[in-house]
Amino acid sequence: MRVNVTVNGVQRQADDVWPGESLLYVLRERLGLPGAKNACEQGECGSCTVYLDDVPVCSCLVAAGQAEGREVRTVEGLAEGEDLHPVQQAFVDRGAVQCGFCTPGLIVAAHDLIERTAEPTDAEIREALAGNLCRCTGYEKILDAVREAAAKKAGVV
Repeated sequence: MRVNVTVNGVQRQADDVWPGESLLYVLRERLGLPGAKNACEQGECGSCTVYLDDVPVCSCLVAAGQAEGREVRTVEGLAEGEDLHPVQQAFVDRGAVQCGFCTPGLIVAAHDLIERTAEPTDAEIREALAGNLCRCTGYEKILDAVREAAAKKAGVV
């Protein structure tokens, strides 16, 4: 089947997609967007988190056909041109990127939190990131990055 989807503001098309194929596979293998990572394929780790119609989802759990005619925003779509999104920049500045495998999903989850909650508490940050696992266990630096990005967005720093 053919899947038509808008990815990061650009209309894209994938052909020969089989009915059980995941949105993650289509993004990575058919459309050449490697940002979302393929780790557990069970929605347990959050490494494949993308926005689907502005709602964060584990793209490994979304059948590609469910994305037909919808809008997808990946971690690649958060940056504006050559400039990283403030959440992405905070991850770099705070050293919250270790092996980097979990980073795309964490950044999308953090971005969603900050868009919904201007000044999140630590408990809100932990809750928002609870579906994302970091096998390097670099959680303190990740929390620092989210705090910094939220503070910058709120104009506190």
